Amino acid sequence: MWAKTIKNTLVVSLLMMASACDAFQAPEIAPAKNQNAYQPNVLVKEVSIPWGMAQLPSGDILFTERQGELRLVRDDKLVGDKISGLPEIYAAGQGGLLDIKLHPDYAKNGWIYLTYSSPDGEGDGTNTALMRAKFDAEKLTLTHQEKLYKGSDNTIKAHHYGSRIAFDDKGYVYFSIGDRGERDVKPQSLSLDGGKIYRLHDDGRIPADNPFVGQEGAKQAMYSYGHRNPQGLAKNPKTGAIWSHEHGPRGGDEVNLVMPGKNYGWPVITHGRNYSGTSITDLTEKEGMEKPLHHWTPSIAPSGMIFVTSDKYPEWQGKVLVGSLKFGYLVLLDITDNTVVGQSTLFEGIGRVRSLMQGNDGYIYVGTDGGGIKRIEPVT
Repeated sequence: MWAKTIKNTLVVSLLMMASACDAFQAPEIAPAKNQNAYQPNVLVKEVSIPWGMAQLPSGDILFTERQGELRLVRDDKLVGDKISGLPEIYAAGQGGLLDIKLHPDYAKNGWIYLTYSSPDGEGDGTNTALMRAKFDAEKLTLTHQEKLYKGSDNTIKAHHYGSRIAFDDKGYVYFSIGDRGERDVKPQSLSLDGGKIYRLHDDGRIPADNPFVGQEGAKQAMYSYGHRNPQGLAKNPKTGAIWSHEHGPRGGDEVNLVMPGKNYGWPVITHGRNYSGTSITDLTEKEGMEKPLHHWTPSIAPSGMIFVTSDKYPEWQGKVLVGSLKFGYLVLLDITDNTVVGQSTLFEGIGRVRSLMQGNDGYIYVGTDGGGIKRIEPVT
């Protein structure tokens, strides 16, 4: 019964979103001047919604399909068999198999981290879970599966799961859970999962210095709160800080510096409006709440986020790359310290950008909904 309710609720929600989003134009962002030196070349065509990607030391690429499949690319070809050993995944609406990230010491310990929508726990519906496992490349299966965290507040709503994964320089793992469509309940509550970014030890233990450890009723794994739907999470390689971006509603997409214990304001402060065009709040700032480093209004529907460090793209080094689902391009952010000082677009028409990866081979990979996984290569 609850599965049918999710489906019906989602259809209505998507129709409202599509109608509202069509009512405004793209934000005014100039194209990057140097993009003609590079071109996106299709690596694998046979993909649907490639939510996350990770490149193994061998050069093989693992990628998640939101419908609940983990796939392997070897020698620029999709390996036919699906990878087995996944947990129970509820793939509906915006839920399914989501992000994937290798442990920073993967070459030594072999751990792979995944997020997914899980029906485990009490109550109807699902919430986001984080797991780790090891990959047997010969048998194409996951082994040593360990569930590290599961949002305990299930809901039948099938959107705003988050969910990205990042590691910092100290080996802590961060991941996001969106507000799960319950904006007036979860983001501002310290006792409910959702609308949060979490921090754990790599084995799932809660760090003793997490900002809410010891506070009665608070989620001990919580690192920051007041988020809407963060689908970008990345470490700044120069500072070690974790950056995020999140979907606003109709406008108000945000880029944030993730800091311990901070409240990022959703839905008390926002630059966005309801999809119907009505006001959510008149406030864009409030004492005790963090303003975004940057926002897109109108919304670009950001998904995926990386800091460019590769010497294959010298003009982009030190900049942040973000994908746009809505407008089918990449956005290159110029940053100085913790300030966004400029932006430009790349590769308009590349497709609905779902995921980004800078591989260990130095190339940037772009996962697009229904348009394949593409590798950004220099024009020769």
